[in-house]
Amino acid sequence: MRICMVTDFFYPSIGGVEEHVFNLSQILLTHGHKVIVLTHSYGDCKGIRYLTNGLKVYYLPIKPFYNQCILPTILCQIPLIRCVLLRECIEVVHGHSAFSTLAHEANIIGNMLGLRTVFTDHSLFGFADLSAVFTNKMLQINLANVNHCICVSHIGKENTVLRARIPKENVSVIPNAVDTALFTPDPSKRPSDGKINIVVASRLVYRKGIDLLAGVIPRFRYTPNINFIVVGDGPKRDLLEEIREKANMQDRVELIGAVEHSQVRDILVRGHIFVNTSLTEAYCMAIVEAASCGLQVVSTRVGGIPEVLPSNLIILTDPEVDSVYQGVLKALDRYTQFCKKQKLHPVAAGIEKNYSIYSNGISNGNAANSTKPSKRKNNKKSTNSVVNIQKEPRNIGDFENHEDDAVLCPYKCNEIVSTLYNWENVTQRTEKVYMRILAEPEKSLGDLLYGYLRSKVWPFLLVISMAHVILLFLEYLRPRRYMEKAKELTLLRKQ
Repeated sequence: MRICMVTDFFYPSIGGVEEHVFNLSQILLTHGHKVIVLTHSYGDCKGIRYLTNGLKVYYLPIKPFYNQCILPTILCQIPLIRCVLLRECIEVVHGHSAFSTLAHEANIIGNMLGLRTVFTDHSLFGFADLSAVFTNKMLQINLANVNHCICVSHIGKENTVLRARIPKENVSVIPNAVDTALFTPDPSKRPSDGKINIVVASRLVYRKGIDLLAGVIPRFRYTPNINFIVVGDGPKRDLLEEIREKANMQDRVELIGAVEHSQVRDILVRGHIFVNTSLTEAYCMAIVEAASCGLQVVSTRVGGIPEVLPSNLIILTDPEVDSVYQGVLKALDRYTQFCKKQKLHPVAAGIEKNYSIYSNGISNGNAANSTKPSKRKNNKKSTNSVVNIQKEPRNIGDFENHEDDAVLCPYKCNEIVSTLYNWENVTQRTEKVYMRILAEPEKSLGDLLYGYLRSKVWPFLLVISMAHVILLFLEYLRPRRYMEKAKELTLLRKQ
């Protein structure tokens, strides 16, 4: 097959969508498919670039308009997108991210060229605010004629079906994966003087719950054995710097800022506990990478997160400061018990200097500063949905253990994650979607107009009609049968 991945979010930008597109493309290339990536320019990064294994990337000469996305015009990008799709003899156009304008436009143009289209929604979105209304309407228009849609979690599927008003039969759930060979544990990088490192890696924005994190950090100001390492950047960084100064924790809260994805593993292995405070999340790649590196994960119970990891690798909390704080204390308790079982006396002793252990977790040994356990049932096990992504039928329930037998051996964590998530299996399931849509008949212009009519945005029919006229003019001006085909890159393999 000849596949075109389209998104506004790709390298050199760093994020979950970028990593997903790159890793999926790499495995598809190893399976013998032709894969190209279509994105906009990033600074001086323009034109055609070749990445690992000959992955061809088109950096179109279009500047981003807002939040790394191009200005939505549809008509202006037709000549460029048509030229790329026809010269590369593309069969499947695969758009990524509901926020990506380029992905929506490429899917619309691909449909009008008679190609098959797929869309992957990587995030959850609300229904109330103005930006949500606009994004949901754009998603509804785009998915009106897309052959198939992919979501990364079951809750994400429900959200997309409601937002885009599409039949649930046309939506598949294929989760993300992580390269466990790269995200391997290294306990030797952890401090050996009894200190515990709590790692946070996310964009410092409101949606990631940084306000919750700012409420949790000061509660550990009287426990000198607890340090925080925060990776990422964003508008909420000033808030964390202010909290760090007020709590007099300048030497214990390390704000690293944005780093390249290749450096994330080196920071994760320094930690014992990973905290995620997202307020909404379809699928959190960060917690999977942290678990693969052997960290105990504490995360808010929102979106598709309960589907991601078994309960012995993750502690779920409510999106509240008290609940997240109790979750961190529970993770510290688990780590203390693990140290005792492994007879790691120096570390365990270092923890017990500042904490007394109770049946419900750890509370500060200083009575004046102790925090009462939350009345919410935070310790109740979450019901995790089945995530079947193995070559052999396996699901998260197969790895559920009793809380007292929580698996905290870093290498055991890596083994569990590698069993649950791997890019090979994700790619095989995506290939089945491609094969299914290639067997579907090509849609006529009437079918496309009827599909857009169901979105109840009738003026959009005028845009589609104008786009059709432009395509007819381009076909007359530069017929596809006379277009020079793009040359194939032949990689030299070492013997």
